[in-house]
Amino acid sequence: MTARPSKSALIVVDMQNGFCHPKGSLPSLGMSLADVDRSVRQSALAVEQARAADLPVIFTRHVYRPGRADEGQNLTALSADLAGIDGLAAGSWDGGVIDELGWTPADLTVDKVRFDAFLWTSMDPLLQGLGVTHLQVCGVVTNICVESTVRAAFMRDYPVTLLGDACAAQTPRLHDLGLEVMGAVGLATVVSLADGYQVTNQIGASTGAAV
Repeated sequence: MTARPSKSALIVVDMQNGFCHPKGSLPSLGMSLADVDRSVRQSALAVEQARAADLPVIFTRHVYRPGRADEGQNLTALSADLAGIDGLAAGSWDGGVIDELGWTPADLTVDKVRFDAFLWTSMDPLLQGLGVTHLQVCGVVTNICVESTVRAAFMRDYPVTLLGDACAAQTPRLHDLGLEVMGAVGLATVVSLADGYQVTNQIGASTGAAV
């Protein structure tokens, strides 16, 4: 039996106003991300490259329904103040993808209510339907939703290339630790767009240095 050709997709994790815009809900609560401008800039570059290479681009959004019954007790406890300002509400500006990435309603979008973009979502069926066998991932937060999604992808047998400089966390140390953990245990190959990595379907042809 002939092996199916490899096909890659770009997953853009939670690059939303609530996380990335200075007026977003998380920054307003004192939970801004370090180096977020770099993450936005490099994620926009990744999206541009993926579209130029005719690769699927899948955006995730961490959003809650009205009343927030789907938020769950653990996430409510982690960020109790977020509910008070109705942060990351579905359909709100805060929950939307930041403008710099050029998102439109026609784009492939997976909404989620947990860190892991595969948990209780259509992510895996979507990837299978697209024939995707490899993932390139960027977004926020490096050591939370990005890492949870990378771990879930790895456990579903998707090789992952992580665009390290297109991610961000609350501190540079947490960002670096997240990249180190994912790279050191083999959950992902960590690369840098700034060092020449290109988002392409030619997996392994464009390496870029690890960050």
